Amino acid sequence: MTEAIKVTNLSLSFHRGKRVFQALQGVSFSVEEGKTVGIVGPSGCGKSSLLRILSGVYTRYQGEVLIKGETPNPRKHSFALVPQHYALLPWKQVKENILLPLFFGKHPSRKNTFDEVVNTLGLERILTQYPAELSGGQQQRVALARAFLQEPDLLLLDEPFSALDLYNATRCKEFLQQRLQDDSSPTTLLVSHNLEEVVDLCDEVILMQGSPGKVQKVLARTSVCELKEQIIGKPFSE
Repeated sequence: MTEAIKVTNLSLSFHRGKRVFQALQGVSFSVEEGKTVGIVGPSGCGKSSLLRILSGVYTRYQGEVLIKGETPNPRKHSFALVPQHYALLPWKQVKENILLPLFFGKHPSRKNTFDEVVNTLGLERILTQYPAELSGGQQQRVALARAFLQEPDLLLLDEPFSALDLYNATRCKEFLQQRLQDDSSPTTLLVSHNLEEVVDLCDEVILMQGSPGKVQKVLARTSVCELKEQIIGKPFSE
């Protein structure tokens, strides 16, 4: 299969006053086109920073990052990033926030697709509201709807279901799973602390560790127990 993502010896550091904070060090991995890959690791190991690099938000790094053979470029590549804090525009209504990528991308707006996404995620009654009027879970569903409607080649999800109640999380996961099973499914990276979620949705799992963050190993599709054993370093029984 075609290689969609190739990361080689990636390192990232931030300057905080006179101090230098190393977020990532020597990270290398690749992802085949159309695959769904989970990224798992402790807080502070650079998982979110990695997604920001892949989406072109962070550009000052060391090493090589290629999306279909080219440096990440939002103007050339079709990305959708769902960050932890949703990144909704506060001066635009929910409907405008969902439709926003279509004003800048190459994908035409399709009303049936919009209706399908909005109804599936339970947003039809809040389309005229503003982000400040929404709960955290509602904002998260708006961010997901925006990403699903865009139909990107590369879907980057950072804890996308963490603010949702069980009912809405299940609906969103089922909708995502349907999209991932399509012939034209996007290459997807999912950052999550929910191991059941990762096992259910992902073809492979990247285990990260430490600060600065490094790739510990890459696992093929596995069970929750096996994944927990890899994380804690000893046999795990439920």
